[in-house]
Amino acid sequence: MAESKEEVSFEEAMKNLEELVEKLEAGDVPLEKAIQYYQEGMKLSKICNEKLVHVEGQMQKIMNEHGEFEPFSVQEEE
Repeated sequence: MAESKEEVSFEEAMKNLEELVEKLEAGDVPLEKAIQYYQEGMKLSKICNEKLVHVEGQMQKIMNEHGEFEPFSVQEEE
């Protein structure tokens, strides 16, 4: 995984994580490679979790406590 977490989309991270899981589930991976896959999978899992938490925070800002959308304005960062 050469890309930084900012460059990897949620979908890419999930796809890569699923591929690693498939390799590990196949069971014919040498121990050293399995450990490497596991470590990479944990990094991908963390990226996915951080992205989901970020999106959840954005949605909470958009929706009120009744589940209805509130008007909002976009403010550009300076």
